[in-house]
Amino acid sequence: MPRAGRALSVLLLASAGLEQGMPQVPQKEAKQFSAGHELQGSKTEPPSNAPAIPVDEIIRQFAAKEAEFKKARDNYTYTQLVRIQEYDLDGRRGGEFHRTSEVIFTPEGKRYERITWEPPSTLRRVSLSREDLEDLSSIQPFVLTSDDLGKYILDYQGRERVDEIGTYVFRVRPRRIEPGQRYFEGTIWVDDQDLQIVKTYGKAVPDYRRRNEENLFPRFETYRENIDGKYWFPTYTRADDILHFKNDDIRIRMVVRYSDYKQFKSTVRILDPKQVDPDTARPPQRPED
Repeated sequence: MPRAGRALSVLLLASAGLEQGMPQVPQKEAKQFSAGHELQGSKTEPPSNAPAIPVDEIIRQFAAKEAEFKKARDNYTYTQLVRIQEYDLDGRRGGEFHRTSEVIFTPEGKRYERITWEPPSTLRRVSLSREDLEDLSSIQPFVLTSDDLGKYILDYQGRERVDEIGTYVFRVRPRRIEPGQRYFEGTIWVDDQDLQIVKTYGKAVPDYRRRNEENLFPRFETYRENIDGKYWFPTYTRADDILHFKNDDIRIRMVVRYSDYKQFKSTVRILDPKQVDPDTARPPQRPED
């Protein structure tokens, strides 16, 4: 989203320090992270609760599950709603961007996105960049497959309970930045039973700061929910942050909702046909808008 010709993206507040000089974000809209990104309501388990299998094996297994999930999601239709709002530091709202689209299939089975509602944007201080739109489809619903592992360095942080879900926590950062490529940097929570990502917190990288252009990318938080008793699908992304341009600070809020998942065709071979127990498939709880 450029500001008067400069590009930016949207960020979730990473700590209470970012809120200085701006109105408090209601608790229902932004769970706060402490240093180390421990989510309020999560509980880090003691070191004695180390994983029963080697960390490298956990990574290998969950990346394989993520590859399976990505292939399965390609056979689902769904609706995506995006809302982006700009604010000044006194809390006065400026313009908005709205878009509702459907990811559907042609009768021949070709998958595509159809925009069903997009009124003219009223954003004045920022606008959407190509990277913003790319991140909406690839970084915010982050998937880390076996093929992508070589692009990232993963550091095991320990175990946490996110609500009633036991998770392995990993810090993720790109191994190197290739020109023209987008990457995720942040933290992922991996269900310790299903070995799938259930929550993501971080940002798209790299940021761009050139002489006549700034393209800044924020932190965001994405939740997944169990769909059809098999896979954890992204259903909700939110961001609320101040982006610090060279000559201006702009607060951005963003909400993305993914809903109405429906399987189009059953061409995916399920490697592990075991169904998830509904009692253990409850997603991490997230605040309402």
